[in-house]
Amino acid sequence: MRRWILLSCPLIVIFILVSYGFDLYKVSVPNALKVKEPTEVLFPKDKIYFERLEATPPFLGSSLNGFKEALAFKESQGNYAAVNTFGYLGKYQFGMNTLQLMGVYNQHQFLNDPILQEKVFQINMSRNKWILRRDIKRFVGKPIKGIMVTESGILAAAHLAGAGNVKSYLRSYGKVDVIDGYGTTIAKYLQKFSGYDVSSVEAIKNPRI
Repeated sequence: MRRWILLSCPLIVIFILVSYGFDLYKVSVPNALKVKEPTEVLFPKDKIYFERLEATPPFLGSSLNGFKEALAFKESQGNYAAVNTFGYLGKYQFGMNTLQLMGVYNQHQFLNDPILQEKVFQINMSRNKWILRRDIKRFVGKPIKGIMVTESGILAAAHLAGAGNVKSYLRSYGKVDVIDGYGTTIAKYLQKFSGYDVSSVEAIKNPRI
């Protein structure tokens, strides 16, 4: 008798849980939160984008914000307080020489001010676009060593290696490349960050904070 009770008790408990299980986990979704039609999602135009993406940044499509966040994720995983082994600072990993060109001289203030970091990144894009304006007109839409050159790829490569080095790369048709301390090349950034819409970035000569 005791053995029969020991065997039947678990079965009874399971039966009770199953009978109430569906009611316990019913969730009512408000009408305002229901998706009633498909939403449009923008994405980089490069067909191999997802294949070459090593990690997933906040997905903001092919917009300027998408470009900024994807680049920041590659540089620091989006960490405003990041300092790498070479002393590059912040979310977008700026060196002090570049910061000084734009009027920033205090690295501690820079690291503790996300708004300042975003302003500096925007200014640096404008500066690089001014320096590379003729090269953008000349090379965008043309392949170099199997990589289609885009404006966003050029600006990303300039962030990595400097506008002067990108000029040398483009004008040598890929013969003159540079590599950073972690093994990343201009060619890799040209490819990785192609297809974003950065047309709203204004080319400005010597912009400063």
